[in-house]
Amino acid sequence: MKESEIERWLVTQIKAMGGIADKFVSPGNPGVPDRIIVMPDGRVIFAELKTEIGRLSNIQKWQRERYQKMGVDYRIVKGMKAARELVKELKDEIHTT
Repeated sequence: MKESEIERWLVTQIKAMGGIADKFVSPGNPGVPDRIIVMPDGRVIFAELKTEIGRLSNIQKWQRERYQKMGVDYRIVKGMKAARELVKELKDEIHTT
């Protein structure tokens, strides 16, 4: 499955839960994650999407470290299975709050 298909599916699921999954584009700042997910409860997740065999580039690794050092919830969503797991996690949180 292509990364774009996984991304499209994930965005649809997040929106169905009342969230936002904005495309993250930062001119002059390469390697930022693909999506900023904001859930109705205020939770924010930065998500880098990859195929099952996709790998982070060196600049993406550097960006990940930068965000994680600041305590940001940064996820690498690798493949459709990981996308489904993230959606399940978020749905479970909605139902427990």
